[in-house]
Amino acid sequence: MKVATALEPRLDEIALCAWAAHAEPGEALVYHRGLLALDRGPPGQSLLSPDALTLAKTGNMAMKLAERGFVHLVQRRLAPDQFLYLAIARPRAGEGNGSISSLLSKGND
Repeated sequence: MKVATALEPRLDEIALCAWAAHAEPGEALVYHRGLLALDRGPPGQSLLSPDALTLAKTGNMAMKLAERGFVHLVQRRLAPDQFLYLAIARPRAGEGNGSISSLLSKGND
């Protein structure tokens, strides 16, 4: 499995969608390293740092891509409280799940 790492600069939701749109089935992308639930900021906190906000949006987009069948989401444990978060491109089964670009439009939560 070919794994791309896009951690520097921090991957954002647009870059994740661009990767998913062009990735070959089975290709993987590391979209975060750490502990996503904690790194994206405390639950309910309205004033997130720019990095935490970007990470929260990227994590949400990864979940949307998985829910629509574009990617599988996988975690690989590296150490206690340290994981690699991977998106693995799935084969395209047609346009039944809509386009990836439609996920970026506002109001599509």
